Amino acid sequence: MTYWYEGPLAAFDTETTGVDVETDRIVSAALVVQDAPGARPRVSRWLVNPGVPVPAGATQVHGLTDDHLQRNGRWPSPVMFEIAGLLAEQAAAGRPLVVMNAPFDLTLLDRELRRHRASALGHWVDATPLRVLDPRVLDKHLDRYRKGRRTLTDLCAHYGVTLADAHDAAADALAALEVVRALGRRFAARLERLSPAELHALQTTWHAAQARGLQAWFARTGTPETVDTSWPLRPELPAAA
Repeated sequence: MTYWYEGPLAAFDTETTGVDVETDRIVSAALVVQDAPGARPRVSRWLVNPGVPVPAGATQVHGLTDDHLQRNGRWPSPVMFEIAGLLAEQAAAGRPLVVMNAPFDLTLLDRELRRHRASALGHWVDATPLRVLDPRVLDKHLDRYRKGRRTLTDLCAHYGVTLADAHDAAADALAALEVVRALGRRFAARLERLSPAELHALQTTWHAAQARGLQAWFARTGTPETVDTSWPLRPELPAAA
């Protein structure tokens, strides 16, 4: 019997102008599809001219400058159309979609679709919903008492996954996919009997509990920050798009 973590998986990642899902923009994105562990991945890449300045801090992270994006990037509208269409294809094919910190990337994509295509992400996957696997949520639930950070770089180091080019969308997507496979193998006794659909539903609950715990810690430390409990997509705000 082949368990889900040994079967076909897809993974999605973005690089952006910043960390605000309501106002920032996608500057690059990638979708990686792998049929089995060790199989050659199929990679779709997009480079986007966001139509707004790219802050220097963002460029320092992913290396994409205004000049490079203006010369080589495509306009957002057709790119968002293509991304949403391919994600819908993954859902229809029954491939789970790995997204590290899904509420960021998927919400940002949703806002870009609303901004440039006048349609929400949910419109594209209404017939067959996405089955999302978020290595950040899975790791925090399955190994909750481990100390230390849980960025993608940290998870790769912990699970023995090579991250060849951090903050390249395709490299990050492939690394997140490999982390999920490694998670599946390490915690097989707890995960192998669950379907991707069941795991998707469970992660909604797990993320909410994790968010409430972080919110309580912020309250104790006097940090004026609000943690959203929604997963894998944050609800639309009136000012969005």
